[in-house]
Formats: sequence, C-alpha cells, structure tokens
Amino acid sequence: MRSAKRLFSEPEPPADAEPSTFSRPAFYAADLTRAFARNAADEAVARPKAPALPPEERISQPRLVGALLAFDALNILASGLGAYLGASTSLSMDWSMVWASLGAVTLFGLAALQARWTYTIRAMGQFARQSLSLALALGGALALWLAGCVLLGFAAPDLLRAWALLWFGGGWAVGCAARALFAVAVRVWTAQGRLARRTVIVGGGQHALETLRCLERSSGGAAQILGIFDDRHRERLPQGIETYALLGSFDDLEVFCREQKVDLLIVAIPPSAEARILQILRNLWVLPVDVRISAFGSRLTLRDRAYNHIGDVPLLPVFDKPISDWGRALKAMFDRVVAAILIVALSPALALVALGVKLTSPGPVLFRQMRYGFNNDQFAVFKFRSMFVDRCDADASKLVSRNDPRVTAFGAFIRRWSLDELPQLFNVLRGDLSLVGPRPHAMKGKVAGQLYEQVVEGYFARHRVKPGITGWAQVNGWRGETDTVEKIEQRVACDLYYIENWSVWLDLKILAMTPISVLFTKNAY
Repeated sequence: MRSAKRLFSEPEPPADAEPSTFSRPAFYAADLTRAFARNAADEAVARPKAPALPPEERISQPRLVGALLAFDALNILASGLGAYLGASTSLSMDWSMVWASLGAVTLFGLAALQARWTYTIRAMGQFARQSLSLALALGGALALWLAGCVLLGFAAPDLLRAWALLWFGGGWAVGCAARALFAVAVRVWTAQGRLARRTVIVGGGQHALETLRCLERSSGGAAQILGIFDDRHRERLPQGIETYALLGSFDDLEVFCREQKVDLLIVAIPPSAEARILQILRNLWVLPVDVRISAFGSRLTLRDRAYNHIGDVPLLPVFDKPISDWGRALKAMFDRVVAAILIVALSPALALVALGVKLTSPGPVLFRQMRYGFNNDQFAVFKFRSMFVDRCDADASKLVSRNDPRVTAFGAFIRRWSLDELPQLFNVLRGDLSLVGPRPHAMKGKVAGQLYEQVVEGYFARHRVKPGITGWAQVNGWRGETDTVEKIEQRVACDLYYIENWSVWLDLKILAMTPISVLFTKNAY
C-alpha cells in the first residue's frame, strides 16, 4: 500500500478539526525520488555546456595506449638484460639464449597484460589494478620461461633463479612507477575533457533528449557531446533540446564525422522507426567510428553482456572500429620498428635503384602522388619515378598498361618487381602508411570511365583502416592494372575481408606471402 512507503507525515487530524489546520500533504519516498530526478534534469538543461575541444587539443587514446605498450616492452627487455648482467657474475649463458629469453618473456608478458585488459584508458587510470596486472603478467611470463629452460636443460638453476628474481623485482618496480604517472595523467586529462570520446547523437526527439540528459549526468567526462543530427527543423524539436547544437541533417553525418574526427555515434531514435534506423545505419558502416543504438528507457531488456555502457546509458553495439586502440598501438609500433630495420637492411638496394632512375632518364629520383589514406585523409605517397618527367600523371587519371609509352625502360623493370614502392617505407615511418593494409589508390583512379567510388558501392569503407604497402588483395593476385570492373570489385572485396578479419597473425601471413606474390604476379606494369 502507498501508506507503507511513507517517509514521514503529519499525525492524523482529530475528527473535529478544521480542514485548514492540517493542510500540508504527506511526503512519500517516491515523491522524493521524483523530485530529485526532476531537479537533476532541470540542472542538466540549465547548466551551460563546456565548449567542445577541437581535435588537435585532445589526447589520442591509441597513442596513449601505444606509449604504455612501448614502455612495457622496453621495460621488460631492459630489466631482463640488467638482471642477467647482475646475476651472471660467476655463471653465464650463451648470448643467443639470453636474447631468445628476453624476447620470449617480453612477448609472453605483453600478451598476458593484454589478456587482462590492461591497455584501455579506463584501466590505465586505476593504479592498484595496473600494479596487480603487471605482477601477474610478469610473474606468469617468467614462470613459463623458467619451466621451459628447466625442461630443455638450459643454464644452471642458480643462475636462472637469481636472474628471474632480479628480473621480476626490477621490472615490477619500474613498471609500477610508470603506471603511477600514467594514472595521474589519465585522471587529469579526463577531468580536462582531453580524453573524452567525441560523440554525436542521431535523432532529435524525446528519446534523444532523455539519452543526452543521462549522458550529461553520468558519463563522468567519458563522452564529449558535439551536438545532434536530425532532419526536422529546430522549431519541431522537443523543448529542452535547444541547449544542444543542431549540427545538420542525416545526410550531413558522413562528412561531419570524417572532418571532425568523431569517435562515437549514438543513434537515439525510437525502435518503432525501424526503417529510418536501417537507412541511417546503411550510410554509417563506411565510417571508422563506433556506432551504437541507445537503449535508454527501452522496454526491451536484454542480458547485461549485450550492452555497452557510458555512465547509466545502455548502448547496443552495431558497428565497431575495425581495429581497437590496443591493435592500432601494436600495429603502429610494429610498423615503425620493422620499417626502420628494412630501410637499413635494404639501403644498398635503395641506393642502386635511385642511381638507376637518375642515370636512365633526366629528372628527380622520387615521384610524389596524392592518395587517399585513413578516413579519406589525403597524403603524398613516395615512389621511385618510373615515367618520363614530362609524361608523369600526378592524378593517375589514366592507369598504366602493358608497354605504356610513358614508362621508361628502367621504370618498367622496377614496376614489375615492385621496387618502385620501396620509398614507401619512409611513409610508414611518418605514419601515413602501414606495412599491411588496403593499397592507397590514386584519388582519380578510374575504371570504365568512372571513378572507383562510383563503380563499387561502399568503396570508402576500405579507408576505415590505415592503407598499406602490401595487402590481402595483392597476395591473392589482385595486383597491378585495374582495367575491368571485376578487378576493382575483387580488390575492394579483399580489402573489406582484411578489415573485418584483422589480426596480428593475418598481417604476418600477408608479409610472408608478399615476396611470393611479387615473383608470380604477371599483371603489374
């Protein structure tokens, strides 16, 4: 009964009392809850919104994750090397085994840290959790290494024991000190809004307003609301939503998300508008953003694991960024390390090709051409010049074909063996390219007289990841000239397969297959 929920009330009036004597109504707990909710909602509307930080003032989450990942790798390697030098005063091990041990423990340790979800922004702000995860990961990696050494009969037990203890103590102490600094930095940057995910809301109805208010109250700075998109005019939107910027209609979403580096897109449209939601989602899958549907206030209740949450707002995942922050950080670190090694190792070949270009035709050694990169951003790709200077096609408006008169004799040779692509290793060092990814097509590349994006539906979805020097399409035979619609369709299909199935092992597989592909592919001119 209602009276059973009464928080406090006035005593019952005497039977002969005047009605005005006890005019104050009883106060119930339910009334108090509603009052608090109403006041919080009013404050959310009245409170002025902090201006959105421009993209250049934000801290890149993948770079922050990458910084911790790189530090952990260096810390485990350095502490292991220092521990060995300290423990091997009387006993020693072959240096090939020392380097193998350092590499194995580092890989095991990083894999264990990732398995414990250490490389996320939320986890990086929790020092106690980070310290425990580091202890478990480093201890587990050392235990596996010790077991392997004992089983294989490597080194003396006393050396292994002293080395492992020094390694664990030094690596854990230095790692904890760094994690304390990371935790402080994450908390400060979160309070400043520099780590918030740039978020837009799709929909301007009551459902969107309720989602926005809940995000404002409970997100804790995790989401930076840039504004809303809706096809209706401002006058037709519900009262209270006017405090949020109306950024445009649904047709403006794709361009805005690309230009403003949006991280998260929340569709806040009532489930009854199913056709409209499907139409919007069809246009959003080509973007490198996380797309979620707001389930706030929905009568349909699924298991907790089905939802992502930002504060108190449950979100149904629809599309994810193809590669997580951890994956992007690992891929970037791998790219730069391997590219630097390859540049040094291949420096004689680079010098010989450069000399051949210079001696066989007048003009510069390198050729720069604008290409599409990640998120449709443009960048200049480096290649050894393979055409006569006065016939170079900077826009690639006409594709190179067999016996093309624009190509020099030496240029045809280096194009056949993909030697003209070697300077793109410097693009990898700059961060424009990855070693593995969809090839960056020329901006005005055409087939059958039409631009690629006009021929293949969803063409720009291949730009959801950073392009690469080699890719899944190239090692599967779709390399070289794209003179038919089928060839560009198959290329894009391979690129999308790579994006949807990315893993470290797939990258390594493609790198291993690339030399074989270069040897046996005949349609590169």
